[in-house]
Amino acid sequence: MLGLHENEPFPLALMQYAYWVGRDSSQHLAGVAAHFYHEFDRPQIDAARLESAVRQLLARHGMLRVVILDEGQQQVLEEGRWPGLKAYDLRQETAETATLRLEAIRAALSHRQLSIDQGEVFDVRLTHKPASLGGGCRLHFNLDMIAADAMSLRVLLDDLAVLYLESQQPLPALDLSYRQYQQLRSVWLQEPQQQTRYAEDKQWWLARLADLPGAPILPTASSDKLTANQTVVRRHRWFGASARQQLEAKAREHQLTLPMMITAAFAEVLAQFSDEEDFILNLPLFNREQLHPNVSALVGDFTSSVLLAWQGSKPGSFLERAQRLQQQFRQDAAHAHFSGVEVLREATRLRGQQQFAPVVFTSALGLGELFSERVQQAFGQPGWIVSQGPQVWLDAQITELNQGILVNWDAREASFAPDMLDLMFGQFIDLLEALIASEQVWQQQVKSALPSAQQAVRQRANATEVPLPEECLHSAFFRLAKQQPEAPALFGAHQTLSYGEVSEQARRLVAHLQNQGVQPGELVAIALPKGPEQIIAVLGVLANGAAWLPLNHLQPEHRINAILQNAGVKHVIHQLPDNAQLPAPAAVSSGDPKQLAYVIYTSGSTGTLKGVEISHLAAKNTIDDLNRRYPMGDRMRTLAVSALSFDLAIYDIFAPLSVGGRWYVLRMRSGVMPSAGWRLGSP
Repeated sequence: MLGLHENEPFPLALMQYAYWVGRDSSQHLAGVAAHFYHEFDRPQIDAARLESAVRQLLARHGMLRVVILDEGQQQVLEEGRWPGLKAYDLRQETAETATLRLEAIRAALSHRQLSIDQGEVFDVRLTHKPASLGGGCRLHFNLDMIAADAMSLRVLLDDLAVLYLESQQPLPALDLSYRQYQQLRSVWLQEPQQQTRYAEDKQWWLARLADLPGAPILPTASSDKLTANQTVVRRHRWFGASARQQLEAKAREHQLTLPMMITAAFAEVLAQFSDEEDFILNLPLFNREQLHPNVSALVGDFTSSVLLAWQGSKPGSFLERAQRLQQQFRQDAAHAHFSGVEVLREATRLRGQQQFAPVVFTSALGLGELFSERVQQAFGQPGWIVSQGPQVWLDAQITELNQGILVNWDAREASFAPDMLDLMFGQFIDLLEALIASEQVWQQQVKSALPSAQQAVRQRANATEVPLPEECLHSAFFRLAKQQPEAPALFGAHQTLSYGEVSEQARRLVAHLQNQGVQPGELVAIALPKGPEQIIAVLGVLANGAAWLPLNHLQPEHRINAILQNAGVKHVIHQLPDNAQLPAPAAVSSGDPKQLAYVIYTSGSTGTLKGVEISHLAAKNTIDDLNRRYPMGDRMRTLAVSALSFDLAIYDIFAPLSVGGRWYVLRMRSGVMPSAGWRLGSP
């Protein structure tokens, strides 16, 4: 089935494109290749036979001859660019020198960026070790994932082993290429049934975007190390055949698949170290659509992904949380026609900043042995393995190996706080072993892995339970105004007002609002520039029992009108008069803390105006908490740097005025000082 145009360019698959973009060092957590590196040690490897086998492998699988073009296309070359078998001969070196050379070779090859734009996606090298290190040979195997996924790795290694061991017996011919598979798949995806399924899956994910959490927020190193050192370090543990059987039996007993049981254990450990208990995991899926009998023998990238949400904030035993995760995964995987890469793109559009899923959990259970008996017969025992990928911080993997399960974490070591990965991985393995040993572990909440000293620090930081406020946002100010009327409160560009003066003007405003028919609970807009008059207006509205809606007087008129109409505002404060024009001061409404204090309209990034309602209770609870944490009392000073339409202004105003402090406007821009007089009227 070889096509006439096999060597013409064709588009990168979705995951290939993500790998290609991720090589760009300007991208977040990028600047690295998606890359497999494996070492095998064997008493003897015939270099000539190995080179011949590699060349036959290159001829068999076109994706080992692929070049990635600048415009995001790929092209299979007629001839591969592999230069031939490079060998390192260390047989005459001392043990010490050979050890250093082997370490240097590993360091160079394991994090090598193959030149995919030059058709370099695959490489095999050989080292001859000295007798002082046991002699024999070491095979170095490099593969860029842009050309081949995890299942393709197994195909390649098996084919290479057959070509090496049975050089006179050719492999069955392939009458399908990866390019042709992509063409078949493209046609298949255009079928009405597939189009409908894609549209339904897309809509399902779009409906979930608003509630989809972000990535785990784990303890990191200093910011300069996050991109300075890209070295990936592997931590691993092999569970033998007996332990694997025990894990499988425990999973079955609790109606879980083994991959979901281990994924839940991974998520439980992350939750203990993450600042957010709810987060997403990036789960690769290996999807080969059976569109042709030879699909399983192909080499290429067939991967997709699904974003799996872990709801760590919901309580429950390990079993309950694991079962919830499995149920969530089944729902997510059922809608995987719209992939995780596409979901992240849509989330980026919705949230206005790029979204990532840098913590990956890869299950290769069900793909077969990572290294088959034939591969190990040909090339020996696997001695060292690592993988890495762009925009990946931590990749946990479970793989079948020697009848057991290899569990490993590949992580960007320098990105994490010192010793943190060791602590996390140790807790992960301990939890898996505890799940084998004890039924009680399944039925209880996972215990904290933190050392006792760190637990004590967290407990102190999280000891935030205090009685909720029983008074309104403005109550403390008016109480202080009675106790210390002469104390300075507001500093404008040309005036200073005491607590008593501010209180009197605010209560006169209350009387005027009442005369104008403003009712308690009503929303009053404030369209004053930054200055003491703005604060007086806020206090007056609250003391009347009403709520305020800040308007940015510098915004376009059409937006201000849209906000007023959406909020149903009847009254707008544009200016403040002098006291002679106001009635006598009215009493201050004590109000109910659960009542509305103010409404702030968001920036409208989605195109739709949305007002956020904040109660006295919510705002004052925040102010009181911060004042307890930073108890400056009447020494507190704040600068009026935040617009009233920005929620940080609430702290600027009420944090100092609740404890006897002061609020300052240091300088006003020309043209925005409030004019004399004031006006209250309809919008």
